[in-house]
Amino acid sequence: MSAAATALSSAAELRSTLAALPPGSVWQASRLAHGKGPVLSSGFDALDAELPGGGWPADALIELLVDHPGVGELSLLLPVLSRPPFERWFAWVSPPFLPYAPALAAAGVPLSRLLLIRPDATRALWATRQALASGGCSAVLAWLQHIDTAGLRRLQLAAEEAATPLFLFRPRAAARQASPAPLRLILAGAGETLQISILKRRGPPASRALHLPVRRLQADDTELIACNAIGEAPSSRPAPLQLVS
Repeated sequence: MSAAATALSSAAELRSTLAALPPGSVWQASRLAHGKGPVLSSGFDALDAELPGGGWPADALIELLVDHPGVGELSLLLPVLSRPPFERWFAWVSPPFLPYAPALAAAGVPLSRLLLIRPDATRALWATRQALASGGCSAVLAWLQHIDTAGLRRLQLAAEEAATPLFLFRPRAAARQASPAPLRLILAGAGETLQISILKRRGPPASRALHLPVRRLQADDTELIACNAIGEAPSSRPAPLQLVS
């Protein structure tokens, strides 16, 4: 039998074997993955339709790549931030500016459940891993400007072990770096919408960018601001954020 005939026979046998397996046993790269892991609805139907499983993976590293803070990245997470499980935290590690509490409160985010962690830059990775390992967080948001592939692997493993989603904000230039994150999105402001390009997901490449009508936080066109020169909040600010440094 020729090599070509042997290859055809083997391919036919493989197709027959795969066809006999229970439905869902084999994932095809041309289709979105539907894993057994839990997911969280993003709150945007158009985005959920493009995410494997129909939402944010609830036990994984999720990279959000932006040119600069304030393009609407926090508005994308408002549906998640506004529904924390009882007595669990949303940890924010090393945000670039002081979160503007009145805007967050007006958007329905319970400030008493936000834990603001501002470690030394050399300990930001460690602090992020500790927040995940604590078991007390329903989600962790972290802003790390510089992290190598080994550090990303540690974060992905920590998110898996803690069964907690980690939203990692990084510069857009990091798109050139390989990453173990199963989901990577590039975010850009587009007028009254947020443009989302799916850089990586478990499934086929996305065919087009999404434009979501996100609710922008009211804070002088930025989402994270320093309230004044010394970082104090206005006297009318709602309940204070929990601060750890």
